[in-house]
Amino acid sequence: LNKFISNSGICSRRDADKFIEAGVVTVNGVGITQMGYRVNPNDIIKFNSQEIKSEKLQYILLNKPKNYSSRIDVKTQKTSVMNLISSACKEHVFPVEKLNKSETGLLIFTNDRDLAKKLSNKKKLIKSIYQITLDKNLTQIDFKKIQSGLFRHGKLHTFNSISYIKNKEKNTVGVEHNKGGIKYIKDIFEQHNYTVLTLDRVFFGGLTKKNLPRKHYRHLSKDEINILKRL
Repeated sequence: LNKFISNSGICSRRDADKFIEAGVVTVNGVGITQMGYRVNPNDIIKFNSQEIKSEKLQYILLNKPKNYSSRIDVKTQKTSVMNLISSACKEHVFPVEKLNKSETGLLIFTNDRDLAKKLSNKKKLIKSIYQITLDKNLTQIDFKKIQSGLFRHGKLHTFNSISYIKNKEKNTVGVEHNKGGIKYIKDIFEQHNYTVLTLDRVFFGGLTKKNLPRKHYRHLSKDEINILKRL
């Protein structure tokens, strides 16, 4: 029952358990407060007296271009990432994370709230790789400092790895890390007096941009979905 409610897009499975316990969910007119209750395809499920339908779960990967917002409000529809995936499915999906207008690369959309919550958890260790352009060349001295890490508030702040990119200017670097999100990356460079001008996510949790041109999307395979769920 909690999975059915979650798949309807109302809330996560954990929150659904709380609503079931509170007695606001009925199955075929009968109030259900039992955890783990199994529903049948023909059951009529109501939430606060309103019938709900379980949506098909969708998982979409977009190679986000520059100058598109991850906001989903109507005012920014023409330059919203939602406009780029509008024909992907009839279900209402949402971006798992936010990339601002200057940030590009891999962006996942889904209506699976449990998976979205897991993937957006900053404490979750999920391997990500970014190509970053800085406002000036990264000196060898600062490169070594970032590589070694910076202690702040009793914690070591660093990346899994950082490297210059072959045949690119010294203000372009590759960064691999698995914690803290994009703000974490920018903060480290700012602590060394560098500003991140562009950031392109080229790898996330086993997903890559291979055969996915900028501004295009594709549906994830079952194997890819299972990999994400096991992270």
